Amino acid sequence: MRTAIIILGGFLLLSLCLVAGRWLGGTGKEAVVTAAQIFIAIWLAAAAFNMWMGVAKAGYSVAEELPIFLLIFALPAAAAAFVWWKFS
Repeated sequence: MRTAIIILGGFLLLSLCLVAGRWLGGTGKEAVVTAAQIFIAIWLAAAAFNMWMGVAKAGYSVAEELPIFLLIFALPAAAAAFVWWKFS
């Protein structure tokens, strides 16, 4: 359940980044592409932090946490990559 909530948080953060890109960058395609690129970097750091918390605090091994990290990162990042591709 926690993994699903974190993934949902990723999609919400992507939405916020896209809205902020439109608000700060105007209506051009470049603003949306830049927002998607920035989101991917932020989301990579957030997913890595989540993995670190699982290893350091929860006691899971890296081998146990790596598939969860990939799932948590990949789903919202794939949506951002689609937006990037669509607006490029």
